[in-house]
Amino acid sequence: MRKALDNLMKILSAGTLLAMLLFVVWQVFTRYILGKPSTWSEELVGYLFAWSTLFGAGLVVSERGHMNIPVLIDTKSVKTQKYAAIFSEVIIFIFSLVVLSYGGIRITKLALNQMTSSLGLPIGLFYIPLPIAGLINMIFCILNIKDILSGKVKFFKAASASEISERIANEASEVSKYESEGGK
Repeated sequence: MRKALDNLMKILSAGTLLAMLLFVVWQVFTRYILGKPSTWSEELVGYLFAWSTLFGAGLVVSERGHMNIPVLIDTKSVKTQKYAAIFSEVIIFIFSLVVLSYGGIRITKLALNQMTSSLGLPIGLFYIPLPIAGLINMIFCILNIKDILSGKVKFFKAASASEISERIANEASEVSKYESEGGK
């Protein structure tokens, strides 16, 4: 399930970025070549930017790549690190439930009667990704908690901040090595 959702989020993120690129090129073409700027493409690019951010955030939640401060947690016991990781996932779950899903549904319904200025479409249509991203983030949080509890996520107690820095640097060099070898 995680792999399918990851692939969906990658496709949605890449798709919105590609569409943004095409619409910006169109906008530049109409402004400088045709001399008559396209207003609808500018408005649509703004919405697509928000969508790509939401979909990209879903990928970050999936990879447990959200912001953290290793020096505060990694020097604690493995048990404390697990509790902190689960707590972090619960906070993200609550945010996704309340702000993205519940708030997204409310704002979508509210904005269905308002029209965009250039596109002439209900603004609520462009808010639909909010609850979808919230739902996907909640699924990722549940999967992450399951992985933490099952031991798939490894925790190590570091003796000092320098050991944490060294581990982060080693992980970064491993990723760099992996990417330079073509992901083999």
